[in-house]
Amino acid sequence: MLLHLLYPLADLFSPFNLFQYLTFRSGGALFTAMIIFFAFGARFIRFLKSIQPEGQPIREDGPQSHLITKKGTPTMGGGLLLIAIAIATVLWADLTNAYVWAVLIVTLGFGAIGLSDDYLKLKKRKNTGLTSRQKFLAQCVLALCSTVIITSITREPLATGLAVPFFKDLLIPLGWMFYVFAIFVIVGASNAVNLTDGLDGLAIVPVMIAAGTFALIAYLVGNFVFADYLKILHVPGAGELAVFCAAIIGAGLGFLWYNAPPAAVFMGDTGSLALGGALGAIAVVAKHEIVLAIVGGLFVLETVSVILQVASFKLRGKRIFLMAPIHHHFEKKGWSEPTIVIRFWIIAVVLALLGLATLKLR
Repeated sequence: MLLHLLYPLADLFSPFNLFQYLTFRSGGALFTAMIIFFAFGARFIRFLKSIQPEGQPIREDGPQSHLITKKGTPTMGGGLLLIAIAIATVLWADLTNAYVWAVLIVTLGFGAIGLSDDYLKLKKRKNTGLTSRQKFLAQCVLALCSTVIITSITREPLATGLAVPFFKDLLIPLGWMFYVFAIFVIVGASNAVNLTDGLDGLAIVPVMIAAGTFALIAYLVGNFVFADYLKILHVPGAGELAVFCAAIIGAGLGFLWYNAPPAAVFMGDTGSLALGGALGAIAVVAKHEIVLAIVGGLFVLETVSVILQVASFKLRGKRIFLMAPIHHHFEKKGWSEPTIVIRFWIIAVVLALLGLATLKLR
């Protein structure tokens, strides 16, 4: 919005020229989202506590310590996260860019699904909200809508092609199967972040790390000069998503202030489903879906641990881990919560660096 309002006035006031630069607007989005959360975070948490006197329902089959340490903590903190991200994006992004709207559809749509899930959990006073089938179907519909928008504005064969890292300009044509693949990426990323969100601060920092990584990737693939130098596929317009990624980082920093151990608020499915879906949609736009599996490797690890645990128990009647997702396994082994969280953050940083390395190793 500010780009359209102020940049045309640059002849009258030269500092408005800054709005043409993606880096400047990305910084503006970061600080705007962060300031919004700091300005309204405390009041928003008080509001959540007023409507959730008993806090988020805690898993009865989870670590027993959580029944004490997490008791009374409100959920749905992701609501303010999404508000801050949306406002910052609308203020600082180029609103004529359809990629921005495609990612916003996924983010806010998945946030609405998560909000419904959180509401039902609070209403039932159980750790079960929407059924898995209901959530999955709604996510698939939204992911498909977003993918249709993305492919409609992306040139062929790039639109329905799968880019492979480590190879120069290698693009595998998937045709209509690309829609299935894109849905898998977006929905998979959404649920992977959701599974990771089990300890104070555990999910939000890796999300910010991944968002920062994809802010750089989106900027590079959207710039013809850099894309040509790095021998990566050029996606005109994708660079605008750097503004959106910066808004995630800013809102995430504000949220972490209140979510740091001991957490004053949880993001709930409202935030985790939305943030994961956003990362998946950004990866689809930037044609770096496989790289997302590397950058978000921590989320993949959490998801695989659940899949292996369920499969092993059904097939052999035995569990591989003391508890899944895997962060609970380490809790059961006696690791303290801050130790698990910080070590997982370190893993997320290393994986992000490996993901960035794929840009040059071609």
